[in-house]
Amino acid sequence: MGNTVLDLRYEFPRSPKETLDGIVHFARIIDKVRAKRAGLIGEYIYPCPLDQMFLAFFKIEAEDFFEAIQNKEDAEIAVWLKKHCVQHNTEEIAQWNQNFLHRKPASPEEETHFLEQRNRLAPERKDIETWVDLLDLDEGRDVPLKNP
Repeated sequence: MGNTVLDLRYEFPRSPKETLDGIVHFARIIDKVRAKRAGLIGEYIYPCPLDQMFLAFFKIEAEDFFEAIQNKEDAEIAVWLKKHCVQHNTEEIAQWNQNFLHRKPASPEEETHFLEQRNRLAPERKDIETWVDLLDLDEGRDVPLKNP
């Protein structure tokens, strides 16, 4: 995507499932930060709880990441991440990716919020159990049915 700034008032950031440099959510958080810098973030929140998971894994402060990506292309941001943040090996990243992609509501309050959103979007989709599937559903992406 280079360094395109999306207007998140009218379009969606990349899916949290999309990888950049082998890391899920990386492309999405970049889209959100670029939009916030440009005043185009709309109703999105940076840093939301999923962004905070990404930032915590790499031990980055939200403001530091916000400043670091200014005027950088995706590939340059990936290089910056490798130089300035906690490094993880391939296995650690793969495990983190799986944990992130399979994250479900962690508290009764989160579950209530999750179910309200899912029931508003697609009450028949009881197979939607993770935050990333809910985001993709909300943003109009295909979420294949899961086997019961």
